[in-house]
This record gives sequence, C-alpha cells and structure tokens, in this order.
Amino acid sequence: MLIAAVVLGVLVGGRVPDLSTWTRRLLRAGVVLLGLQLSVPLLLSLGPGVLVAVVVTVGVTFLGTLWLGARLGLPRGLTVLVASGFSICGASAIAAVEGVVEREDEHVAASIALVTLYGSLAMVALPLLGASAQWTGLSVHEVAQVAAAAPAGGLATAMAVKLGRVALLAPIVAGLGGRRGVPVFLLGFAAAALVAPLVPEPVLGVARTATTVLLAAALFGLGTAVRPRALLRLGPRPLVLGLLSTLLVCGTGYLSLRLV
Repeated sequence: MLIAAVVLGVLVGGRVPDLSTWTRRLLRAGVVLLGLQLSVPLLLSLGPGVLVAVVVTVGVTFLGTLWLGARLGLPRGLTVLVASGFSICGASAIAAVEGVVEREDEHVAASIALVTLYGSLAMVALPLLGASAQWTGLSVHEVAQVAAAAPAGGLATAMAVKLGRVALLAPIVAGLGGRRGVPVFLLGFAAAALVAPLVPEPVLGVARTATTVLLAAALFGLGTAVRPRALLRLGPRPLVLGLLSTLLVCGTGYLSLRLV
C-alpha cells in the first residue's frame, strides 16, 4: 500500500497543489501511532542476547550502508534514507527520516522503491534458506514482509524481533536531527510505545489501520513532488547500494545470532 501511494503520487505530480504542509502533519501523526505497535515487555522478553543482535544488526547495517553509499558516490540524502529503511523498518523509517535530513524528493521515491524491491527479494529468499524466525525478523525490511516470510509457528518471534528494530527508529532519527533537537513527533512515538501494553487489542487494531492510512497519505504527498526524469538521472548505482545493503543486513543478522 505504501509503495502504491508513492507511485500514484508520482503519476499525478504537477496536477495537484502543494501538499507539503499536510504531508508533514500526516507523516508525524503516522509515526506517533506506529509507536503503539511496540510493546516494551514483549521486547524485553526476547532476552539480552537477541536484543544485542538487534542493536548490532541495525547499527552495522545503518553505518555500513552510509559507507557504501559514499564509496559509490551517491548523494548523502539518498544514502541516509536507504540506510534507515534497510536497517530499521522500510518505508515507514524512510518517511520518518526524510523530514530531518537534507534530501531531494527523488531520493525519497528511489529509496522506497529500493526497500520494496529488495525487501520482497529477501522475503522470498530467506524461507528458501530455512531462515529461523529470529533471523527473519533481523533481516527482512518491511514489517508486513516479515509477517509473510516468517516460518510456520515462528510469526510471533519474528515480529517481536522486527519490532525491536522499529524501536531504534527514535534514537536514529533523533541523532540525524542533530542540532535541531528531538522532534516532537518522536516523543509522541516513544510515549505511544510506553502505553501500548495498556491499550485494548481492538483499539490497537484500529491504530494499526490508521497508521497505514496516514503513512500512505503522507507518501502520496511526497510522491506528488517527484519528477520522474530527475529520478532516472540517479542511474544504476542506487540498485547496487540496495543489493549490498540487503546482503549486509542479512549477513549481520545471521552472524550476530551465531555470536550471541
């Protein structure tokens, strides 16, 4: 749904008024509600070894992707967005990060396309490799893709590990914001995560749907500002970065589990 929203926005771009103000508001509301998908007790139940593996995988993938992007000569804005999406939680992370880094609109569209492409490939490849639930949660890019790739009987574990990666969204976005300080919407994200265990499941179900709708609407708005010709000028190097970043997150996830 998120990638479809971006594509639709690109297709109608130039035919709609400036949506930037509403895009930012919808995006921030969606990120706040994303916090309700976290559960601190559930994350702690994974145990210290798995939590260390989560931190190591996200950290190595994020920093490694930044290094690879620089070696490939890609714009820093695009590289930061790819690093965030591939290491944390796909398009949702890209949507949260794009507001605190200097980037072009085409960088947002390209990074979302890359995380969808390579996340889908990982979603197919890892089950063929007999990946465990923990490795799946550490490696696959999108939350929905983790749900599809999780082994039979391992969905809850895979999703818990994946949400451990999502929990690192707040510190990474705060760090990228630098001197601007912690964005208010990230404080809302953290607060939502803290109260999530107290929220009834029917309400959480509505919140999950609302999160998807808000983020899709925000990404549609971002897509309307994209100009396809500028996107094509990026060339094949982003594809190389996406492949290398996917191999990095899968490899680091596997090794970190073996070492802990």
